[in-house]
Order: sequence, then structure tokens, then C-alpha cells
Amino acid sequence: MSSTLRNALDSRVVKPLALVLLLFVGLSPLGLTLAETLPPAGYRLQAGDIVAVSVWQEPGLEQLVLVRPDGGISFPLAGDLPAAGLTIDELSDQLRERLKKYISDPVVTVTLQEIPGNRVYVLGRVNKPGDFPLVTRDITVIQALAMAGGLTPFADEKKIQVLRTTDGKPQSITFDYRRIRRGEGLEQNIPLRAGDVILVP
Repeated sequence: MSSTLRNALDSRVVKPLALVLLLFVGLSPLGLTLAETLPPAGYRLQAGDIVAVSVWQEPGLEQLVLVRPDGGISFPLAGDLPAAGLTIDELSDQLRERLKKYISDPVVTVTLQEIPGNRVYVLGRVNKPGDFPLVTRDITVIQALAMAGGLTPFADEKKIQVLRTTDGKPQSITFDYRRIRRGEGLEQNIPLRAGDVILVP
């Protein structure tokens, strides 16, 4: 066997094996762990999420679907139905029930593609300001600050604000990090909601 052919075969074998090993140890090709790129089990859909819906042996019923701001989705034959607050499995079950009127025993597959609407924002005197995915419902203020690399030495620890919009009305929630460090005022460490902004002066 020529060296050129041997090298080509080695390349064809080694590259797929490398990718398998990469996934096996829990890394994506971008260097992110699978836990960072996939939502946890039981993740509940929110407005702004994008899901891929397909029905087995029904090529016309395969499309990306956006969860609208009102929390609903639209899908052919199934019409409008609520999606926000449901898990992927629960949404699959609802679609399956709707489609039974038109398809005998439909096999529905729903996968989460993107979660652009579920983010929190940390701004101001932190080491890594930016936006962060909110893939669970129990990320707290302290956890978000940790994701942002913590406070800088010049941050005003007692005047941190959580900016939130509820029913179209903006509100500001004060967060005193100094009290948290002393083990006081732990009720301040509230769970965050999609769209919350943490401002560190």
C-alpha cells in the first residue's frame, strides 16, 4: 500500500475517532462541555425559545417553531397551543394529541434548538460583564455574579440593583452583597427571571 493511500485512510479513521473521543469525554468541538451546551432535564420552555418539530413519515410536518412572546406556538394541523412552561416531552404529548385527529398514531419528535430569549444580563463593575443563558429556574443573583467573574475591587457592593420588568412595569430590586457575605439578608438572593439585568455600580 502506498504511503499516500495509507495516510488518506489514516485520516479517514483518525478524525472520526477523535470526534467520538471528544464527545465521550464530554467536550464539544468548540471546547464547551455538553452540560454547558445542552439544557438540563426538565427544562421548561420560555418565550423566545426555538424548537424543531417533526412527525415521522410526514415530511410536510417538519419545521422550526418559535415560542411567541405570548407563550404559544403554531404548527400545521395542530393550530395554536401553549408552549411556555412546558417541558419538551409535555409539548410533544400535546402535539401528538392534536395531530391524532388527522394522523393515525403520529410519532412526534420535538428538540430544543435555541434558547435566545432566556438570558440574564450582568453589567457594570464585574470582571466579565455580558449576557448568560438562563437554562434553569433557580439561578440566583449570587450565581449570576459568579458567572460574570465576580465583582471588581471598585464595585459598590451595597448598591447592586436587579432590574426587572413585570407585566410591562419596570422595577428595581436592591441587592446588598456585603450583607450576603456576612450571612445576612439571604432572602435578597432571589431566583432570576429571563430578561433580568443585574447592574453593579
